[in-house]
Amino acid sequence: MGAAKDIVEHAGVPRFLFSDFPLGNSCGKPHEPDTQRFTLDLALKVLESAVGPRTTVQSPLRWAEDGDWKLDFNNLARMSPEEIAKRRAEFDTVKQVARSQREKSGVA
Repeated sequence: MGAAKDIVEHAGVPRFLFSDFPLGNSCGKPHEPDTQRFTLDLALKVLESAVGPRTTVQSPLRWAEDGDWKLDFNNLARMSPEEIAKRRAEFDTVKQVARSQREKSGVA
């Protein structure tokens, strides 16, 4: 399962479910377990029914009705300074949590 069709197909994976979603969201939108479950079920069907290697199937799900999200998703030029600062703070928090977990587990 993935969202970077050109990269994944170039790598030559044997079976691929492509979701035309932003990177990091190939299983579906956050907090939407029904669409995530649908995506997982579809991926398993691709494994079962692919006629051969390098089979790509595109999910019918859409991030939005039109493709405008591709212009806006994580586009710093279209974000306010406040939104950028908020996202940076959230990212820094996630990095700190990951660092703490690595330190606790003894992984370098």
